[in-house]
Amino acid sequence: MPGPARSGSKRHPYRRRRNRYGRGRAQVNGTPVLGAIDVGTNACRLLIAVPEHDASRGQMLVPRVIDSFTANVRLGESLERTGTITGAALDRTIAALKECAKRLKKRRVTHVKANATEACRKAKNAQDLVARAEEEAGIRLSIVTPEEEARLAAAGCVQLIGAEFDGALIFDIGGGSTELILVKRTAINGSPIRHDILAWSSAPVGVVKLAERHGGRELRASSYPAMNAELLEMFSAMKSELEPDVFDAKRFHLLGTSGTLTTLAGIKLGLKRYERSRIDGQWLNRDDIVKISDTIVSQDFRGRAAIPCIGTDRADLILPGCAILRAIMDNWPCGTLRVADRGLREGMLIALVRESQSPARASVRAAN
Repeated sequence: MPGPARSGSKRHPYRRRRNRYGRGRAQVNGTPVLGAIDVGTNACRLLIAVPEHDASRGQMLVPRVIDSFTANVRLGESLERTGTITGAALDRTIAALKECAKRLKKRRVTHVKANATEACRKAKNAQDLVARAEEEAGIRLSIVTPEEEARLAAAGCVQLIGAEFDGALIFDIGGGSTELILVKRTAINGSPIRHDILAWSSAPVGVVKLAERHGGRELRASSYPAMNAELLEMFSAMKSELEPDVFDAKRFHLLGTSGTLTTLAGIKLGLKRYERSRIDGQWLNRDDIVKISDTIVSQDFRGRAAIPCIGTDRADLILPGCAILRAIMDNWPCGTLRVADRGLREGMLIALVRESQSPARASVRAAN
């Protein structure tokens, strides 16, 4: 539904197009260019990719990323208290989506998925964002269900399930929710490896929501015990939904995707600045994670901000992130965890690869 008119606003160039991003457009020289936008509770992220053949996986088409963009928009600020997205958060997110639109245009993207998650599922005024995204940035934003979010996050991570394991409990610690997906890996002679989702669950709690509930921006270390106790109980109650009879800590491992996990991996590796190539796929053992997280949660905001790989941008969110991670580890006590710097957006790109091969599902109408 169209957004309300705003006096003095400039006409965005995308409003002159007949088609909006969010629908497939004509391929460029026969080669699809794919765009995935994830509007989360904390950040707005974009990946642009082209499909390529992967000989190691039986000549399957897989996305190769050619551009990316991330903006920390904090869409969910004050949402826990007010139930609505603030005007400032809406403006920041629209500004980020306009930047995404510029990059989509520059790369001549043909197929796009733009998804919003927990903040928009909960906010009373989420449709304001949806309307403004289309009106001002030309992006059609879909608010996905927890089940769809879990499925896409799992699809983006399954290639990191260890070959010597039967499967993994994949978890995605977000800003407003945490998804858990139990996946079994099946290798059949002469056939591609299958990854079957056995069960999934979504906890309506994430790092932004927890931070606001327990003290706000400069979260104190003293808030951690109560936070941890709350989460232990929550995730313990979720275990029955995740096939506890199937999960074997010796045959399954944990596979986590989130800023919390990538930050801990960066600290373990002693990185001064983030290096995706060294972190994506990194294996960590439980003792290392406990040691690093115990150091983090014992410090107040300034102490956490001084730790390399955290800084002031993440000093508040890393504390609830560690609390969620510890609750998961205590309820599913694996000795091994693998870190994924991939997830929802990569799952969206994989879905777009399939759509780009299916003429019946993709629009081929050219834009002006």
